[in-house]
Amino acid sequence: MTDIVSHRAPEPVGAYPHAKRVGNLVFLSGIGPRQRGVKAIPGVTLDASGAVIAKDIELQCRACFDNLRAVVADAGLPWTSIADVTMFLTDMKNDFAIYNRIYAEYFAGEGNPNPTRTTIEINCLPTPIAVEVKAICFSG
Repeated sequence: MTDIVSHRAPEPVGAYPHAKRVGNLVFLSGIGPRQRGVKAIPGVTLDASGAVIAKDIELQCRACFDNLRAVVADAGLPWTSIADVTMFLTDMKNDFAIYNRIYAEYFAGEGNPNPTRTTIEINCLPTPIAVEVKAICFSG
């Protein structure tokens, strides 16, 4: 097993690598829309106490998928190596349609991986974000 650390993706919020290579598989840790070295989160507006007062789910989804793209590339893999994606949304009812449209831009159609996918609604994520992505890639 080999740890993969991306120097372009946001720093992990805990003690784990961005990804781990095990044989021909690369397992990516969950990644949200945060950006490396920056406290502000794309698509998240916080009040003075740190509570979320507004969110832009489209911006958060694009940032998640761009972060995913960075980790996949830093693992030495093409975008088309993504075999499976698990998505976590904190508000399925209000955010799914927007997320699904943005997802299709990154994953469906010619030149994209068209992976299997599971989308799960959860009540919160470890930082004040509304979406997180986890993926499995195949190398070789």
